[in-house]
Amino acid sequence: MKSAVLLVLSCCLFPVFAAGYHIIGGEIFYKTLGMNGDNTRYRYLITLKLYRDADFTCGDRQGCIDRFENPVTANVFTSNGSRVLSSVYLYITATRPLIDTLKNPCLAPQAQHLEVAFYTATIELPPIPGGYYVASQRCCRGEKLANIHDSEHEGSTYYTTIPGTESRPNNNSAYFDKDTAIIICNSMPFTLDYAAYDEDGDSLTYNLCNALTDGSSANESNSTTPPPYNSMVSYIAPYSGSNPMGGSPGIAISAKGLLTCTPNLPGKYVVTVCVNEYDPVTKQLLGTHSKDILLTVFNCQTKITAGFPSVLNNCTEDAALHVPITNSSVSGFTSTYYWNFGDGTDTLTNSRTMFYHQYPDTGVYKVKMVVNPGLACTDSTVGEVFNYPGLRAGFTTNGFCKGDPITFNDTSSYQYGNITSHTWDMGTLDSVITPGPQRSLQYTFHKGDVYTVSLTLQTDKHCEKTVTKNLRVYEVNPYAGNDTILAKGQQMVMQGSGGEFYSWSPTDGLSDPNIAQPTLNYNKDISYSLRVSNQQGCVGYDSVQVKYYTGPEIYVPNAFSPNGDGLNDYFRFIPVGIVTYKFFRIFNRWGTEIYSSTDFRGGWDGTFKGAPAPVDTYIWILEGTDLNGKDILKRGTVTLVR
Repeated sequence: MKSAVLLVLSCCLFPVFAAGYHIIGGEIFYKTLGMNGDNTRYRYLITLKLYRDADFTCGDRQGCIDRFENPVTANVFTSNGSRVLSSVYLYITATRPLIDTLKNPCLAPQAQHLEVAFYTATIELPPIPGGYYVASQRCCRGEKLANIHDSEHEGSTYYTTIPGTESRPNNNSAYFDKDTAIIICNSMPFTLDYAAYDEDGDSLTYNLCNALTDGSSANESNSTTPPPYNSMVSYIAPYSGSNPMGGSPGIAISAKGLLTCTPNLPGKYVVTVCVNEYDPVTKQLLGTHSKDILLTVFNCQTKITAGFPSVLNNCTEDAALHVPITNSSVSGFTSTYYWNFGDGTDTLTNSRTMFYHQYPDTGVYKVKMVVNPGLACTDSTVGEVFNYPGLRAGFTTNGFCKGDPITFNDTSSYQYGNITSHTWDMGTLDSVITPGPQRSLQYTFHKGDVYTVSLTLQTDKHCEKTVTKNLRVYEVNPYAGNDTILAKGQQMVMQGSGGEFYSWSPTDGLSDPNIAQPTLNYNKDISYSLRVSNQQGCVGYDSVQVKYYTGPEIYVPNAFSPNGDGLNDYFRFIPVGIVTYKFFRIFNRWGTEIYSSTDFRGGWDGTFKGAPAPVDTYIWILEGTDLNGKDILKRGTVTLVR
């Protein structure tokens, strides 16, 4: 598969003490503004251009930066390396977007979005022999460059030279005035006019040259390395300044500044172009100016493939006969699409946006779509449209209570066909299928909860539709309390719960039979039924028995038989009118405690340490407090028989 090259300006000029990893290119140059007021110094307008990838998001080391730093710095040195000014701060005066899109119907769409910022500052320098260097240096270049080793830690240097008194101190430097983003496909030749501009009309020559590092190990601050500037970056073999990216043929620049190349390997490559400025009269070299460019190679060629759904079922609720059609073709940015809709109409468009086609009637239509008709990179596909709209799915419910049959009524309709089956999913483990004309069913939920119920319809026109609703099933949990033994004359508060509305029956002895916890004041054995309901109409029942004994008293049997026959298997006491229990303990004849509890409902099962206790007579003792606040202490014996 072929690839593409994105030509972008590169890397990296970093301002002040902020990391500028998103910067991918730049250059620095000057213009002479004339002498100052006392005619002792020339005034120079210093311009720095920086470029960033406006689509840059995040890098492994570079983090996430989406702006230009402001300001940035430069330094001025004499030709022998002496620094003559403190750092010069340059501020942004303008920014401009640079956008290019690969507009080829046969190649994969590619787009490049850059932004350039112009920084300026004015300085004054006296003319001296040898002139000056104006340089801006910073770490770091872009991540994972294909031709520079450890590029994210490799610095950069941009500089320009101002001639001395022996030459032309009022010179205007050459600079690259063509700012553009350009997309170029791999294995396809490209040509780019990269000629520089010189206001003085000086003679210019061009060559590929070395990308310069910043000459410093300081990775997070501006460098102030003096000239000469000849420390190049660490190229990865076989790449170099004169062969920065390979290619067949490799990249080259003509005498008129025309860049040409046919790239043959994906990746990101730093390419440096130098322009040499000569006085056209004296033939004297006035200075050399350079700029890095970053060529990013993307895969560009693609297999053109026509695509849209092979079957389109128009099953919308709306009975209108227009059909939505989507285009999922793999195609170029400027590809065209020919549609034949099978109803005697067709159209040609360059849009892949979903559209509606109006058919004259219901029916099955054969549709054909051709990508790039008439070009070599073409493809086609066919499909069918089943145009039978007007399918409405819906249902209603009657009933909301656990344990009661809930009726589901299908309200679905189909204008241009027949519904052939209904599949109900009740949100439980089972679904119910009701074929043909059956329009309702009943279903019983055995737990109160919110259930997701869905109805799926299938028709004789290849349509299927599902409607889903959340159904809340309500329940009551009736509880009338535990069976209870009371002393005659002892009152008790009933313990009803589980709903919102209550009704006790019979009403004998109850202070209010229509509340959850009425007070019971009675003297005869009685059984109560409790009806519990809620505002949704759900109903449940429970019952409780109350027995009365003469008391307060504690009744204890004198024998029990824990043989597993279900009769008299536990030794337990029956309290009457006892409100608290301090202890209930059982000892063998040697005084060893073998059982202890305060819960009269459980009782001793005739075991000790997990093994059956021997047949014998045991001593028990219990203590409690009756309803009158009197302590009751009882002792006795019980015989264990088997």
